[in-house]
Amino acid sequence: MSKSVRALLAISLVAFTAACAQQAEEEYIVVDPEPISMEPTYTGKLK
Repeated sequence: MSKSVRALLAISLVAFTAACAQQAEEEYIVVDPEPISMEPTYTGKLK
């Protein structure tokens, strides 16, 4: 193989390894849901 092909292969391998290493660190964020409110209902009367 020529030197340029080897260099390109080495850079690709390093980039692939770095991309896989970043995916292993996952953060989970838990968000409390907002309380459910009752919607107004139509009563037939005007205020």
